[in-house]
Amino acid sequence: MRVTMIGTGYVGLVSGACFADFGHVVTCVDKDASKIDNLHKGIMPIFEPGLNKLVETNVAEERLFFTTEATDALAGADAVFIAVGTPSRRGDGHADLSYVYAAAEEIAQLMTGFTVVVTKSTVPVGTGDEVEAIIRKANPDADFAVVSNPEFLREGAAIGDFKRPDRVVVGTEDERAKEVMNELYRPLYLNQTPIVFTERRTSELIKYAANAFLAVKITFINEIADLCEKVGANVQEVSRGIGLDGRIGAKFLNAGPGYGGSCFPKDTLALTKTANDYDSPMRIIDTVVEVNADRKKAMAEKVIAAMGGDISGKTIGVLGLAFKPNTDDMRDAPSLDIIPSLIAAGARIKAYDPESMAEARHLIEGIDYAENPYDALTGADAMVIITEWDQFRALDFGRIKDALNQPVVIDLRNIYAPEEMQKRGFSYTSIGRAAV
Repeated sequence: MRVTMIGTGYVGLVSGACFADFGHVVTCVDKDASKIDNLHKGIMPIFEPGLNKLVETNVAEERLFFTTEATDALAGADAVFIAVGTPSRRGDGHADLSYVYAAAEEIAQLMTGFTVVVTKSTVPVGTGDEVEAIIRKANPDADFAVVSNPEFLREGAAIGDFKRPDRVVVGTEDERAKEVMNELYRPLYLNQTPIVFTERRTSELIKYAANAFLAVKITFINEIADLCEKVGANVQEVSRGIGLDGRIGAKFLNAGPGYGGSCFPKDTLALTKTANDYDSPMRIIDTVVEVNADRKKAMAEKVIAAMGGDISGKTIGVLGLAFKPNTDDMRDAPSLDIIPSLIAAGARIKAYDPESMAEARHLIEGIDYAENPYDALTGADAMVIITEWDQFRALDFGRIKDALNQPVVIDLRNIYAPEEMQKRGFSYTSIGRAAV
């Protein structure tokens, strides 16, 4: 099938490359000429494991194309995916749908024949109705159907998530659109992937509800971790004990410094705004948003306390800046709250992250960047782990101890065992476990 992907950000590029790998002919369109030029050179705008090779292979086999010109890309397309950004709108927290609506206007003018217009971007309930109205007004004779097809990709594991998903959700009641969407996702039938067909508004809400629920789980276990520290319990054992319950599940029960990234912060906020607009407030999600924001700020206080209560003039070696491992995404990363607070308290920061330092330079002032983990720790008065990259899980303790002025480790991701750290002579502080 012929597929057009409007937007070459995280969702658009990964989805487009994966559809091409399924055998469809995909053209990705973006107005950013420099981004398209880089893609032609094989330079990815994001870091995602395996994406370079996937794009390279499908470009070479002439199934994946990139362009700034939408005219040829849209003519004759069976499906056009809108995969543009929907950031939180300044001032009120609602999702900014201006890029979605601009894409709809362009599609209306250029599509030919029956076309399925698919909103892949995360959008509030009712956006599909507005997209349909925009296209109908701009091109009254157009033959099309607007479909909701939310993405459920995890950064760092997006290719696997697309090719082996838990489910595919499609919001449409148009039979021709169902046939097109079934054909697009036909390769997943071998995996017996459930394809959930539902009404468009229901599909739109499924995405927000899913992300909000996961944010609740993260925030819940973080508050349990605080209680564990007060009563002398171990949050990791609590997580395992409740996660083995099939009604709860083990995923998203890892205590840490709070959630961040491109989805949870903006989607929880957008959901609460939508709920308030419809006079159906979501007090649980309101609280989650508030608690998560407070938690990220509280992590700096945790570091300061672990270093004796005063960090003025001290150097802190920070490992990890991205909001999670296997990505360079800095959006709403806990480091953006923690590090400025430490600097404001008088500390000097030396930081290392395998992928996100280039982006971090634009977002945090006053950091010295290191070439590797041990360089970040050399001459530091403490080591702070903010992101649990695999390469931080098996560091050389001898080198760490030699590099640090004092053997102080604050592990905000619980990647080490307290007993092991104590045995090696470290003052060790983690999340929801007794300090040693």
